[in-house]
Amino acid sequence: MQLEKERARYGLLAVVVSNLAIAAVAVFGVWRLNGNESVIIGVLTAAFTAVSSMTTAYLGIKAVSNTAKSMAAASSATPPAQTPAAPAQRTP
Repeated sequence: MQLEKERARYGLLAVVVSNLAIAAVAVFGVWRLNGNESVIIGVLTAAFTAVSSMTTAYLGIKAVSNTAKSMAAASSATPPAQTPAAPAQRTP
């Protein structure tokens, strides 16, 4: 359980740090463009796309991981259902 908490914590930390780095580069790029509006829009669009893609990927992977973990725990807690015996074969 402790390992899962650390994975979640460091995964979220990696996403937050990456998003901050993308934002910092975007702000620096906008500052250096000196008012060229068409290029500024491109830089901000690319930064927004990168931040949203990274955040969505992290949350999606985390959700799938949590779902798989809970399904595995549920299947190991309940005994498997007994399958009914196959009907007897008839000979022609």
